[in-house]
Amino acid sequence: MMGSDSGERQGLSYGIAGLEALLKEQAGQKQAPVESWNPPYCGDIGMAIRADGVWMYQGSPIGRMPLVKLFARVLRRDADGKHYLVTPAEKVDVAVADAPFLAVEMSLEGDAEGRRITFRTNVDDVVTIGPEHPLRFVEEPGSGGLKPYVLVRGRLEALVTRALYYDLVEMAEPREIEGREVLGLWSGGKWFGLEAGNAS
Repeated sequence: MMGSDSGERQGLSYGIAGLEALLKEQAGQKQAPVESWNPPYCGDIGMAIRADGVWMYQGSPIGRMPLVKLFARVLRRDADGKHYLVTPAEKVDVAVADAPFLAVEMSLEGDAEGRRITFRTNVDDVVTIGPEHPLRFVEEPGSGGLKPYVLVRGRLEALVTRALYYDLVEMAEPREIEGREVLGLWSGGKWFGLEAGNAS
């Protein structure tokens, strides 16, 4: 339960409006310290993120992008694999269909071992592939194709959109790994193989 019918706050927010009010108190911080917050678990209020990156509240898309970005700042994936919105006062479920974010734009600097590949996500996180933001590939069920993910922060990942994935494939170069040739690419001083399990 997120509150009582009487409308008394009782330390908890009321769905999306209450969460927004709590989060605006943290708006001055570039990145909220969600990993250090340990609020009580307050259940499911109907928050979800579709596979196409659209945020939903009780079955309806959240059309206000500033609000989505505000929520994205306090999204956390815990060790149990589940996603939550976390404020200093409460923690609520977020049902994530695939990855919580999408990598929608890419920029390149340098080439070969000096290359830096930087992504912008649909909520305007900017990350450069490398040791701190590794790229991994998983096999897509049914098709046998690969889906690339980049670590954004904590345990949160962004799915690289198909168009950008094709760009990565075009940049790929062969490298011998344990006696076999693997296609892959360099970014941030690290090699990433274009295969499930990410040989490197």
